[in-house]
Amino acid sequence: MLTTKQLDELILRIPDHPIPGVIFQDITTLLADPEGFNSVINYMSENFMTSGITHVIGIEARGFLLASAIAYRIGAGLVPARKLGKLPRTTQAADYKLEYGIATVEIHQDAFTQNAKVLIVDDVLATGGTLGAVISILEKMAIEVVGISVISEILELQGRKKFPLIPVHAVLP
Repeated sequence: MLTTKQLDELILRIPDHPIPGVIFQDITTLLADPEGFNSVINYMSENFMTSGITHVIGIEARGFLLASAIAYRIGAGLVPARKLGKLPRTTQAADYKLEYGIATVEIHQDAFTQNAKVLIVDDVLATGGTLGAVISILEKMAIEVVGISVISEILELQGRKKFPLIPVHAVLP
């Protein structure tokens, strides 16, 4: 298994993308490396293997790539959190602010079984806007959030502070 330092070196940082001042973390190079991909899935899963998780939520789009492998590894179902208008059945929705705009995320209203326990997965925790929107949907649906798992966290933006009661696991701080 690769070290977290080796994983960090597999991520490309693109300055001023998609707008000036934002440093985009391109994880496609990490995902393309077989040992890197396997290692990051193991790190992201390890704290939640015995948490009784029934579903893993992947946030569009890069969260999908991670959540599917994590759901498989821990034996849980996969639920996508998608951008507005992408899901065909009745949904619950919430708006959120990005560093560079506003968007809406949706989850199918019938996505979960009774007494579901959920792990939310995304690639980067920045301001916490997207994660906060997903959590607000889950609160409306009375779904228990067991934790949040991300590859990296931009500490200066303090997104983690928005979720003081939810365990947040970042492979790379």
